Amino acid sequence: MLEFLESIFRYNEKIPMIFTHWSFWVFFLVVLSVFSALQKRLQIRNVWLFMVSLFFYYKCGGFYFFLLVFSTFVDYFIGMGIYNSNLPGRRKFLVGLSVFINLFVLAYFKYAYLFVDVVNTVMGADLKVVNYLALGVNEIADTSFDIYTIILPVGISFYTFQTISYSIDIYRYKVKPVRNILDFGFYVSFFPQLVAGPIVRAAEFVPQIYRKFKLSAYEFGFATFLIMNGLVKKIVVSDYVSVNFVDRVFDNPLLYSGFENLMAVYGYAIQIYCDFSGYTDIAIGVALLMGFRLPENFRSPYKANSITDFWRRWHISLSSWLRDYLYIPLGGNRRGTVRTYTNLLITMVLGGLWHGANIRFIIWGAIHGIALAIDKMFKSFFKFKLKGFWGHLISVFITFHIVNFAWIFFRAQSTDIVGQMLTQIGTDWHFSQMGEYIIGYKWIFLVMLIGFVFHWLPQRIKNFYIRWYIAVPWFLKIPIIVLVVFIVYQAQVSDIQPFIYFQF
Repeated sequence: MLEFLESIFRYNEKIPMIFTHWSFWVFFLVVLSVFSALQKRLQIRNVWLFMVSLFFYYKCGGFYFFLLVFSTFVDYFIGMGIYNSNLPGRRKFLVGLSVFINLFVLAYFKYAYLFVDVVNTVMGADLKVVNYLALGVNEIADTSFDIYTIILPVGISFYTFQTISYSIDIYRYKVKPVRNILDFGFYVSFFPQLVAGPIVRAAEFVPQIYRKFKLSAYEFGFATFLIMNGLVKKIVVSDYVSVNFVDRVFDNPLLYSGFENLMAVYGYAIQIYCDFSGYTDIAIGVALLMGFRLPENFRSPYKANSITDFWRRWHISLSSWLRDYLYIPLGGNRRGTVRTYTNLLITMVLGGLWHGANIRFIIWGAIHGIALAIDKMFKSFFKFKLKGFWGHLISVFITFHIVNFAWIFFRAQSTDIVGQMLTQIGTDWHFSQMGEYIIGYKWIFLVMLIGFVFHWLPQRIKNFYIRWYIAVPWFLKIPIIVLVVFIVYQAQVSDIQPFIYFQF
């Protein structure tokens, strides 16, 4: 019994608490049960959700939850200082301090190896990265963590951007600070969206903290639909395509033909979409069951007819954050054509760097930045736009393949792998064996096709079957839920596949 209780409360890096593991749903059932009993007592309810969110983060990322607590304290008190000050200089200093501290912590854990490598290369030094958090924990708790290895804390990029936006929005007089530090901790750590977004602005979420619980029958049905939809996306489509095809080709492209490499790129396109949007669907659904409304993060991005349109549909919370807190402060489109294009490129390159300290992510961001600039140039100077059904179809086709070309740099483990894949796609097709490839990968290609078909369905059809599910009585809903759970269970691979954006 003691071992069982210890396993519940001890962090296990091999079995993190994620949406696709049964432990999360047991956890959520307990959270929801206590929440239901406390939902009329707002302050106690919020404290409960704050505490279980910290526990959830501990089960996801171990002792790195101390960083989350640190960010909570820093930005709460800085936010109060900004709000209570009437001195412009002091306000600027405090908002700058918030940005500096948050980005310093993010840079230390995310870019320390890059910085040390650059210094060692330029200066001929032999510096080593030291994990000072592990060092401190070892001294305090008599543990034996490796102090020369820095592991990226789960979700640090998301909650860092969230706390930065809080300080900046107070500085801009867009929001008022929360009433107390526990409420702010709840806002920062709310567990459904904590580790992979969406990035939630204080203006969107904080007012909900002080509202009474309210959930209509329609919203309850929509929440359960989103959870099922997210699980199917993640496990039935993303994990299946990843484990059985995409990972193998990207690990060694030279073992596969150009056709297989191209299909692996398409496979990764549907994999990363179903993985990330699947997480978002579950997060929004889980939050909604507790009466909290999170913002939409995806809007059928592969339907986009331009790169500009793509970024209105893909990872909406990040793209809007980059627009409001980076692109516009850089000058946006207010300082001439050349500056506009430069600002777009800088924003997207830094957006790529946000994903990781690797030249591949920088190239990925640069591709999107250049494509955005070209798109804006064609629309501004040449007034060029493909019209009609076929024009729209061609635009979607071109946009989809620009995005897929960029995905190669995003997914490949090295630029050498990128070169190998492009070489295979450009030269080694084996057309005579095409039928054998299709038959050999028939189930994988079928899952990919189903994923893309559902993605590209007209919105009115999607709305129809969502409304149908919400409207059906419970004696029909329950068999649907049981069937989906059965399919998800049967499709789940033996090893739990973490969500892709956990690494960012």
